[in-house]
Amino acid sequence: MKISTSELLNELKSKTEEHLQFAEMLSLQPEHDLNFRTSAESWSTLECLEHLNRYGDFYIPEISRAISSAGKSSQSYFKPGILGNYFAKSMLPKEKLNKMKTLKAMNPIHSNLDKNVVDLFITHQGKLLELLEKAQYTDLEKTKSGISISKLIKLKLGDTFRFVIYHNARHIGQIKKNLTH
Repeated sequence: MKISTSELLNELKSKTEEHLQFAEMLSLQPEHDLNFRTSAESWSTLECLEHLNRYGDFYIPEISRAISSAGKSSQSYFKPGILGNYFAKSMLPKEKLNKMKTLKAMNPIHSNLDKNVVDLFITHQGKLLELLEKAQYTDLEKTKSGISISKLIKLKLGDTFRFVIYHNARHIGQIKKNLTH
């Protein structure tokens, strides 16, 4: 699969803008509702966002560093890497979500959380939009970024963006299901 770089960045910007608008709507909800969980083992809205914030705390500086150290590019197409494409696709929301184990450090269950979690998520989405804008001039294939689970694995920057934004979409879908209960 080969995709135009501008098409990919526009798709990712659009998803990120949706996530930002959704979070702004969440910020108007009572904190009590945002802490509601459907079961003892499920995550509340704030826990879902806290989980995403923990990943954002790693990936936003990592993506920023990768873009800063990359040369200018005139590359007009992006071809996902095998591993990066696998990670990104595994995050895409599906009708019946496949459960995944999260790393202990990324699991916020039973944390004492308040609406600052929503504010941080909103900040992260704004930064992601800025990085997607800067990435227009970056080779999304040659530029590599680290991943949170191993210092040894590097992904193409385009795949890292896809992973992070699809991961956000996955948990926003989870939040939407929580809110309808």
